[in-house]
Amino acid sequence: MADAKTKVESFREWVVDHKLRTVGCLWISGVAGSFAYNWSKPNMKPSVKIIHARLHAQALTLAALAGAALVEYFDHKSGAKAEQYAKFVPPKD
Repeated sequence: MADAKTKVESFREWVVDHKLRTVGCLWISGVAGSFAYNWSKPNMKPSVKIIHARLHAQALTLAALAGAALVEYFDHKSGAKAEQYAKFVPPKD
């Protein structure tokens, strides 16, 4: 049972394997949440609501990309990436 992964470890592994999908889902949810929040304010023009939603989504995207870069950095530093791709690299003679 020492091989059993915790939910956090399995989630982290999924994020490492699907970085762009994670960033895209975060962006979509950010835009939807920002639209919902801004549309609840009746005193704003629709163009301002759209601009605010876009700005919030950009900030979330930058944060998600920074997080993905950190995950990639720590995987590279720990050597996990090298082990993952070692099976695809032919051995030297």
